[in-house]
Amino acid sequence: MTDILRTISPVDGRIYVERPLETAAGIDRALDLSRAAQRAWSARPLAARCEILARAVDAFVAKGAEIATEITWQMGRPISHAPGEVRGFEERARHMLKVAPDALTPLQPDAKTGFQRQIKRVPLGVIAVVAPWNYPYLTAVNAVLPALIAGNSVVLKHSHQTPLCAERFAEAFKSAGVPEGVFQYLHLSHADTARLMGDARVANVCFTGSVSGGRAVVAATAAGFATSGLELGGKDPAYVRSDANLAHAIETLTDGAFFNAGQSCCGIKRIYVAAARYDDFVAGVVELTQKYRLGSPLDPQTSIGPVVRTSAADAVRSQVREAIARGAVQLIDEASFAASAPGTPYLAPQVLVNVDHSMAIMREETFGPAVGIMKVASDEEALRLMNDSEFGLTAAIFSADTARAEALGDALETGTVFLNRCDYLDPSLAWTGVKNSGRGCTLSRVGFEQLTRPKSYHFKVTI
Repeated sequence: MTDILRTISPVDGRIYVERPLETAAGIDRALDLSRAAQRAWSARPLAARCEILARAVDAFVAKGAEIATEITWQMGRPISHAPGEVRGFEERARHMLKVAPDALTPLQPDAKTGFQRQIKRVPLGVIAVVAPWNYPYLTAVNAVLPALIAGNSVVLKHSHQTPLCAERFAEAFKSAGVPEGVFQYLHLSHADTARLMGDARVANVCFTGSVSGGRAVVAATAAGFATSGLELGGKDPAYVRSDANLAHAIETLTDGAFFNAGQSCCGIKRIYVAAARYDDFVAGVVELTQKYRLGSPLDPQTSIGPVVRTSAADAVRSQVREAIARGAVQLIDEASFAASAPGTPYLAPQVLVNVDHSMAIMREETFGPAVGIMKVASDEEALRLMNDSEFGLTAAIFSADTARAEALGDALETGTVFLNRCDYLDPSLAWTGVKNSGRGCTLSRVGFEQLTRPKSYHFKVTI
């Protein structure tokens, strides 16, 4: 009997997608095909690979309206926001295609008489990409496109919440003429995903997900010695200095906390505000939050949709209750958001004050629309609190003093430092985390390094 994948839409609780899970024999066939196809694909010139993949991006973007609607139904993002994921996919994909020739150009050591020497970046082989549901294309494209550009083959295992995303990738690649076997997707159980990652035919695993998931990847890849890149959780902080443009900070950080219903590993989850600006900042965030409209993501007027499932909403509710029990104060009346209801994935955004680091809301990952705000007396206190976390993905500073912000940024234990913005991936910059936020890197020229290996050529040409 074949096991079935079922995607429950958070929009209305109905089954939106059903797909059979792949069998062990099917996984074996896919890996054999992937390995054989990769050899021929990598033999093609880089320019030829990029030309085909550019056509695939065109084909994907041409279906943007349909893809955006599917995102809404699969994971609940408001229909007014979902097209942004298609635009972000295109931005990242085209950037990686643009920088690839430079990033993959062989390194030439200093000239040495009688010798030709170079270091090439060569593909690893078969890359397994395990992608999440919260940004189903933006997370996947970070690995899928550069892996293929570099001459690898890819096997994509997408979240059971967003299986159509894997199929959309395949559709675009096929229409563009990507050879059979170079890109494949598999709908897999957790156990079979682990077996895929541990198979000796897999050279590298690109994983985006939870910290516990990252640990599972490390355990699974030990069997076959695959390398891995891990993009894991976050508890990203922001610091509003006394010289910040307050209106800009309020608008940017409220959006950073609540966009995508707070379901972003690099979303803002804890905010530290200089004492002189604290009261005005908190009042501004509350005023703006109360303007959000929670409801069906199919309604163009909705600005915050449901979280992905009721259990996820309940986890956030639990963190809020625990904080209140410890002395925190919630500033948003859930009753003012009519769609918010216990036992559903529809969850009102929440702003908490009187919080501290003994509370889970300021310490553990919060994958939903809740943010804690603390008053600080100095840069030094803000820096200490921002670094007081097991996570280190991004951190944001709001200030008019660029030099001071850079000095603070140098001391922050994080992969990215923002000034006067947050919650954004620039494809020109390396996307990476420290501590429990992961290891490895995607995007930018540096992103090609974990998807290739150096190969040295040492030729004595004068004998």
